[in-house]
Amino acid sequence: MKINVGNTERLLRIIAGIIIIGVGVYYESWWGVVGLIPLLTGLFRFCPLYAMLGMNTCKR
Repeated sequence: MKINVGNTERLLRIIAGIIIIGVGVYYESWWGVVGLIPLLTGLFRFCPLYAMLGMNTCKR
């Protein structure tokens, strides 16, 4: 896996993922599981959709 998520976007994805998971837990909704997507892509700094589209927000 090649890194394709930049630092700013990484931070935003992690924060958004935690918020979505927290809201899902608070409302006892399984939709909180959707928060795993931005959280994991932020933690691993790899987005499969970006790879398919040839996008890269990392400045390396």
